[in-house]
Amino acid sequence: MQREPVIEPGRHEVLRVLADRVHRGSRPGERRDGYRVALAIEGGGMRGTISAGMALALYESGVTHAFDAVYGASAGAITAAWLLSGTPEQLTGWAEPIYAKAMIRPSNLLRGQPMVDVRNLVEYLYREVARMDFDAVLTNPVEYHPLATDVRTGRSTDLRPHLTGPAELRLALRASAALPFLAGPPIELAGRLYYDAGLAESIPYRTALAQGASHVLVLRSRPAPPTGIGTPAAGPDARPSYGARLIAATVLRHHPEALHRSFFTRGHRLLHDDALLAQYDRAVPPTLRPPADGQAPAVLSVRPGPDTPRIGRLTRNGKPLKAALEAGHAAVNRLLQPLGRLTAIP
Repeated sequence: MQREPVIEPGRHEVLRVLADRVHRGSRPGERRDGYRVALAIEGGGMRGTISAGMALALYESGVTHAFDAVYGASAGAITAAWLLSGTPEQLTGWAEPIYAKAMIRPSNLLRGQPMVDVRNLVEYLYREVARMDFDAVLTNPVEYHPLATDVRTGRSTDLRPHLTGPAELRLALRASAALPFLAGPPIELAGRLYYDAGLAESIPYRTALAQGASHVLVLRSRPAPPTGIGTPAAGPDARPSYGARLIAATVLRHHPEALHRSFFTRGHRLLHDDALLAQYDRAVPPTLRPPADGQAPAVLSVRPGPDTPRIGRLTRNGKPLKAALEAGHAAVNRLLQPLGRLTAIP
């Protein structure tokens, strides 16, 4: 049974629109409010377990159909696909050791294969074991937008135009998570080569805004830094780390300079994104009318709490992964709690 959402004075505009849509039973393709509302999901290797827990909480709260589009970067693209599949409850698989061990395979190095085996994850686990309904993702009325980095231009690229069937969808999942060195060579899709989305856009809200989103909810996999703790320098002129320079000189050496620039400046972009998203979080637009031309969009980020366990890109231990999933789940539940129970799961 639905409950009338209670929107507190000063509540963020993104939450107001989501609650209103859910209460009214609004569905993609049948909107009358004039908004375009997007969900953007950050990745980060196995750190994506956190944002997967957040997506699971959105599903369980009946909010998924309030979005017009879902954008995902790297592991976030995988989570976005599960959210729009026929079985989004399988997002809990992020915390299962079988999931992590299917993708993080150190023994592959002895065979000259990439340690992060996204191909095995997508082409075997998702087809034979924890089966993903690829057709359901493609036909879902909520648009699916996996992002990747174009090797030729070094720019973030929306792969949605290339999703012509299940095989192309699987290639897009692999392309979005194709980390240089760790995950092997770039993935070819529609005649172009792509690396991990994180090289150009690790938090996939910019593409959503560029494509006309008026409201964006961002699921972050990184906890906020402790108050008073400075952020390491990563300005545009900061010297890249030794590891980054080594990857550029070896794995990326035959690729265009544009890709190198994106790879070296990704830390600076992350700092810029953090600062800009913090400004968006504090903004509570006073108007309840649809955004007019030139009006600033509404963007709200959800981060895991400070007690969230530290998860690295290559974490495989089931205990911290389960805690991370639960932390992400709890963060979204806290965000939605003032709105009450919105609706039953469809």
